Amino acid sequence: MAGKTGRSIPRRRKAGLTNYHRRLKLLRSQTSRAVVRVSNTRTTCQLTRYNADGDEVVVTMTGTDLVKRYGWPSDFSRKSVPASYLVGYALGKSALKSGESEAILDMGLAANSTGSRVYAALKGMIDAGLEVPHDEDILPSEERINGEHISDKVAKAVEATQKKIEEAF
Repeated sequence: MAGKTGRSIPRRRKAGLTNYHRRLKLLRSQTSRAVVRVSNTRTTCQLTRYNADGDEVVVTMTGTDLVKRYGWPSDFSRKSVPASYLVGYALGKSALKSGESEAILDMGLAANSTGSRVYAALKGMIDAGLEVPHDEDILPSEERINGEHISDKVAKAVEATQKKIEEAF
């Protein structure tokens, strides 16, 4: 209970998990949402639609899927900028195959930093052909997306994994 009126605060708001004002704006657009979350171990991207009974997940892709399906080396990070880009790229290709052509970015409570892993995933979705409104200034540079800032091995793995994703779709 909060104050004398007894108005309760939603549980997910109290726990700092959901910004309901931002969520309502996204839902009012009636467009599919490209949800991007970066955890301690991997990047997860989902394409969701609003449903009164609960959000409907149309397509989902994770950093673990890169390893299992597309040959991303298992000893490489599944949440780095290059991995996030590839997860977004695979999600975009999968979304196009399932008939979705546009979405709006839902980054939740993630920090809004230029060139972040969330925006790397967004760049992957855009490069795959998914239409997502964005500003070009927020996207990471090509060197970071290709993993050149990490090592040459990562840059080669990005190229090989991207080819396998192309072949799958």
